[in-house]
Amino acid sequence: MRLSQEQYDKIKHILPVQRGNVTIDNLTLINALLYILENGCKWRRLPSEYGYWHAIYMRYSRWVKNGVIERMFRELHVQNILHLKPDASMMDSTTIKVHPDACGALKKAVFSPSVVQKVD
Repeated sequence: MRLSQEQYDKIKHILPVQRGNVTIDNLTLINALLYILENGCKWRRLPSEYGYWHAIYMRYSRWVKNGVIERMFRELHVQNILHLKPDASMMDSTTIKVHPDACGALKKAVFSPSVVQKVD
């Protein structure tokens, strides 16, 4: 999904004003975020038509911290431009190997013959 200029004009009043040397306008940034949401790609795999991925990520990160993203999606919903319905859950499959003693495994109480030193 992509926002058109007319749709963007309906929500631009809630977005921060761009100041300084900005190479990516807010409309392009929003379309990049919608592309990532729709396709589930990594930031580095963002097509170059949206601009440099790191610049997009840094502005997204600032917007999340300032609450802009939440207000933007709420306004998109109120204006009947975009309706997001979460219909999938993600589960992390990260595993960490742990020593057997940390999991409650029984410790060896008897030493093997090679470990015990012989008494003279």
